[in-house]
Amino acid sequence: MSDAAETPPGISRRAWVMIITGALIVTLSMGVRQAFGLFLRPIGFDLEIDRQTFGLVIAAQNLIFGLAMPFVGAWADRIGAGRIAVGGALIYIAGLAIAAGSAGALGLMIGFGALTGVAMAGVTFVVVLGAVGRAVQPHERTLAFGIVTAGGSLGQFLVVPAAQGLLDAYDWRATLFILAALVALIIPLALGVAGKPPATDSRDGLPLKEALAEAGADRSFWLLNAGFFVCGFHIAFVGTHLPAYIRDQGLSGGVGAAALALIGLFNIAGSWLWGAWGSKGSKKHLLALLYGLRGVAMVVFLIVPLSPASVLIFAATFGFLWLGTVPLTNGLVAQIYGVRHLSALGGIVFLSHQVGAFLGAWSAGWAFDVTGSYNLIWIASIGLAVMAAVANLPIREAPLVRPVPVPAE
Repeated sequence: MSDAAETPPGISRRAWVMIITGALIVTLSMGVRQAFGLFLRPIGFDLEIDRQTFGLVIAAQNLIFGLAMPFVGAWADRIGAGRIAVGGALIYIAGLAIAAGSAGALGLMIGFGALTGVAMAGVTFVVVLGAVGRAVQPHERTLAFGIVTAGGSLGQFLVVPAAQGLLDAYDWRATLFILAALVALIIPLALGVAGKPPATDSRDGLPLKEALAEAGADRSFWLLNAGFFVCGFHIAFVGTHLPAYIRDQGLSGGVGAAALALIGLFNIAGSWLWGAWGSKGSKKHLLALLYGLRGVAMVVFLIVPLSPASVLIFAATFGFLWLGTVPLTNGLVAQIYGVRHLSALGGIVFLSHQVGAFLGAWSAGWAFDVTGSYNLIWIASIGLAVMAAVANLPIREAPLVRPVPVPAE
């Protein structure tokens, strides 16, 4: 049977291999990462670490993740995603092992914070999406990004409940070692995204230094950064502190785990659908709509009396809006600036996401320790959602027009 009979027009067999293995890599890396919020209470009690300190560890991880991303992305643009993913997986395993053996905040900062942050740069969206973006046609790119992004949600749906079950059956240290073994599966999967990127010439885009200068002088690039900053704030706050918030209100730990899993389940559909819609319509308008809906979801969640049902409805709603920003934002980066330096430029935009994540994880812990509640951060999150919706509207959604090189006579 021919490729054409087995795969949709425009997507080759090789591209589907990259999409599927890339999605599985993100499934494992993000699935384990999204379970970290479950460790807040057991680690806090065992090591006598307050929420601000735990939040600072996760915040540092997010910031290091973001700071490493442009450099790791540029490296992946040169040598290929496969090698980067293998290196990232090995560092991830080391980070989880060190965290499992830690006796205090320092060991946790090294393992959960520094090493895991560096590792995530090599095994998540920017590196994988850079490889996939070069393997598919432009009109299929945002949809392909959505499929890969959905992998992160599948991991959240599968790994978070499993991690909660492990925490119930064992202690948090044993659970981290088991999760490290799960991360090791990324190493064979990296073969699916392996291969050096094809050689490029001037028609494929500017050299990296000039491409960075071009993007830096473009207002749309910074508006994309502003919106993605808000996305990171929301994701880190909810992902890290929602289980503890729910327990504080008298609900069981199972409800918190179920909420994180439900976010992952609904984001499988959300990432795919937002990516599919972005392939057919305006990505900037979809981003504005998505951020606006996040704000509405949070307002309703705070107004309605808290119960297991209200938590799960919020989780399902927010899950549908969780990572739909990723295919749309990366799709705009590729559309406006091209794919030659997609991982590097996407890494810079992702840095703004991780700065937001740093503030979302840390400030929520700080606010709780100071005020005794998360109310201040919920209100800030709603205001930031409005800001992000407005920031995306002026983006110029068209490829940059570059001077055509004149052949030497």
